Amino acid sequence: MSETVTDHEGQKPKGVFSTLVADGDWLFQKGEYKKSIDSYTTALTLKPDDKNCFVGRSKCYLRMGQCDNALRDAEASLKEDKSFFEGLYQKAEALYYMGEFEFALVFYHRGQKLRPQIQEFRLGIQKAQEAIENSVGSPSSVKLEIKGDLSFLQKDEERVLPVTAIQHLTRAKKHLKSPKSEKTTKQLLGEFYNDKKYLEKLLKDEDLVKGKTKKGERVQDVIRSSLTYLDTCTEFWNREKPIRSQEKRPKSIPKKCSKPRQCAPSEPAQFLMKKLGEVNAALTSGNAKLSLKKAEEVMRKVQGWTEKEVPNKKEVVGSLHSCMGNALIDLGDTDKALDHHQKDLELAEQCKLPDAMSRALDNIGRVYAITGQFTQAIEFWEKKIPLVHGGLEKTWLFHEIGWCYLELNRYEEARDFGIRSAAAANEAKDEKWLINTNVLVAQSELKLGNFESCISHFERALTHAKQQEDDSATAAIEKVSSLSSQRFHFFVLLENVSDC
Repeated sequence: MSETVTDHEGQKPKGVFSTLVADGDWLFQKGEYKKSIDSYTTALTLKPDDKNCFVGRSKCYLRMGQCDNALRDAEASLKEDKSFFEGLYQKAEALYYMGEFEFALVFYHRGQKLRPQIQEFRLGIQKAQEAIENSVGSPSSVKLEIKGDLSFLQKDEERVLPVTAIQHLTRAKKHLKSPKSEKTTKQLLGEFYNDKKYLEKLLKDEDLVKGKTKKGERVQDVIRSSLTYLDTCTEFWNREKPIRSQEKRPKSIPKKCSKPRQCAPSEPAQFLMKKLGEVNAALTSGNAKLSLKKAEEVMRKVQGWTEKEVPNKKEVVGSLHSCMGNALIDLGDTDKALDHHQKDLELAEQCKLPDAMSRALDNIGRVYAITGQFTQAIEFWEKKIPLVHGGLEKTWLFHEIGWCYLELNRYEEARDFGIRSAAAANEAKDEKWLINTNVLVAQSELKLGNFESCISHFERALTHAKQQEDDSATAAIEKVSSLSSQRFHFFVLLENVSDC
């Protein structure tokens, strides 16, 4: 008895950990980065070496402009596994936004070598290369001085290079401070320039700055913090693409563009990264209409570019079709959504991109499932199975296929996929999915008349629900399990009567 209690207590932190991570992910999507950081931090006290937790928290720090903390967490995620591609990408991003473009380029390249199909690494390489050229000129005019530990170039035992041991440029390169020219600042900040002037005006209001916010923060501190952040952005953007290098261009040299563009051809990578981020942000915040509008605007822009300007143009167009399809699903227009996801699949197959194919098959199946076309949903989701590698993604996919079979009254297939989903959830150590998968198996067994197995799986689901401290799930499972148990005892009674 005491051993059973000990086992439950040992499993409880796992459930708490999963909940904390899920909360952190959800809060990040909502843009509540401080709360998200708190959730990840608490989760790390339970599992101090969880690499996904470090990456999640690093993303939050980066969104808040705390690049040093973002880099520290990214490096921590790579401590045990140097080939962890999400950690490599996060480290590259942190270095890029710190203005360490050369070092960021190294890690973008390393990530692309490991996962060549991931678009973010290619876009990262593009924007880092352009930022380097904009800051220091053409690579042919730059000499590299080899300093510090360069063991990251070794093929076998790669080691993470400390930030302090970066290859430094030997040509004279002055540290670019925030531009003093008001005109330059206005050009760099763009639409944020008016916000900066407004904040500066507020700072002069002595009565206002003495007040406090609802959270107890001094208004003066909040304003100064915002101004500091804008100054930091100005400095970074000036380093990334200095305004003065454009101003010094000889007037006698005509521009090569035959027709005006809203976005300079030299900036497609930065433009795409920014705009795709805006599209996703609008969708995750629940504004599907705005997300669709932004995606359509970017699509028109990209269609006007050549393959030379955007070498992976088809891949980008596919991603945009995916974004537009997802927005249309939220807006309830499933016919148009399906059309966009099918175009995404066509482009992914043309470019032979497994991740993009997996994404498109996933979304097409989702549209069919939403519209009650379960046979078609199963067809596309089963094509996705060979493309899935992660345990959690397998869990979800097998569960959804099993659920569709259950809706089609094909109970044996539903049970089999439920069992496969439970195995994947157990491998991923995800308590929440262990609840869902065991319920699916229990429902299938109930329909097949296998009452003992049905009750057994409901009990497993109930155990996981209690470990998760999920009261609503516990109550629902207890109710269904009780009804199944009563039905089982009724059939046992009938059998006994018939034997008599």
